[in-house]
This record gives sequence, structure tokens and C-alpha cells, in this order.
Amino acid sequence: MSARAIDAVIFDLDNTLTDFMHAKESSIRAAVDAMIDAGLPIAPGEAVDGIFALYKDVGIENQKIFNLWLEQTTGEVDDRILAAAVVAYRRARGGSLVPYPHAKFVLNRLLKSGYKLAVVSDAPRFEAWLRLNYLGLQHTFDLVLTFDDTGYHKPDPRPFLMALDGLQVEAERTLLIGDWKERDILGGQNAGLHTVYARYGDLYSQYADKAPDNPTEPDFVVDDLLQLLGVLDKLNGGEG
Repeated sequence: MSARAIDAVIFDLDNTLTDFMHAKESSIRAAVDAMIDAGLPIAPGEAVDGIFALYKDVGIENQKIFNLWLEQTTGEVDDRILAAAVVAYRRARGGSLVPYPHAKFVLNRLLKSGYKLAVVSDAPRFEAWLRLNYLGLQHTFDLVLTFDDTGYHKPDPRPFLMALDGLQVEAERTLLIGDWKERDILGGQNAGLHTVYARYGDLYSQYADKAPDNPTEPDFVVDDLLQLLGVLDKLNGGEG
């Protein structure tokens, strides 16, 4: 085993490796524009706000959001308008879901340095794998755990403990990075991990559903994913 202190890094996915909310907003706005072009008489801002309000009730991963919103708004689901929304959404998502700056560079550095890498996400399994494929990261990680794999949402420590077991590493030799203090950071702390708060992923979106006050404090804070390398260097006593 390496003499360094850290052997593995666990990543959250959304808003840690990719700006998920930016991609979601861009995709929803494209879908709304397409529905209006297809004949739906509604103001764009009203529609976008209404869809995100519905997401708060049914969950941001809901795959029937346009069906539900059309039924709620118009009393029926017009397949012509629904199809326009779905096609526009998918096209926009493919163009807007990209890695954060320096993400691929950092991941490649970690791989070359021999770190074990994992993703622990609250997303459904298929959606998480779709995102990883869009990002070109589907072959990067030794382990990918989603809600469908673990059955528990963060901050429950069990998804992180399952990751440790799968990677065959100890908690004190593992670093977690995530953008949500109440879920990622608290969950990592509950599992005994070193924690890094990806502040760059938590400074976005009027539609983000996050608690205004947070007593949970991470071990480290980064404003750019590139700074993760410096955190590892510090924990490893300069060994990189």
C-alpha cells in the first residue's frame, strides 16, 4: 500500500462533477420554448417557474414532469405539445450537460496517481449512468453507487460505507467531495470520511432546494475542482 494518507476519493455527481442545475434549467427553458412554438399559450417565465415548482413536489428526477405539468396546467396532455417538449429537452440536455472546468484533468491526475475513485449519488441508476455517458466519464470510476444500488439517501452513512466496502479502503484513508453540506458533507462525516465542500457547485440557481442555515462544516472548502489536488497534497503531507 502507498505511504500516503489517502487512497481513495468519493465524488458526488450532480453539481460536483457537472453543473446539473444549469443543464436542467437550460433543458427546461428549451422545452418550454418548444411547447410555445407548438401552440401552447403561456408565458415562458410562468411555465418555467411552474415546472420547477412541480419538481419540488414530485422530485427533480421525475421523468413524467411534462405530462404532469400539462395535465395540471391545461387539464390534458396533448401528445403534439408533449413530443415537442421531450425532443427539445433531450437536445438541450445533450449540449448543456458538461463537466466542470478542470474535472477531466483532475480525474486523470488521480487515476495516474493510483487513487481509487467512486461516485455516490442520490440519482436513480439509469439517470446517473446517462449523465456519466454525456460527460464522457463512464469508464473513469472503480465504483458507481446510486440510490437504486444502496436504497438510502444521503446523509445516511450507508451509501458511503457501501462505497468503502466496494473499494476495499478504510474511512480514514478516503476523501469525499460534494456540493451539499446537509447531504454530502454530513453523510461523509457520519461515515468517518475526510470531507471537501464543493462550494462552486452550491452557488447557483434560483430553483435549487437547499436549506438556508447549515451547522455542518467540512474539513476543506474548494471553489474550483482543481483545488482538490492541493487538498490531497496537504493530507498526504506533500506526497501528492
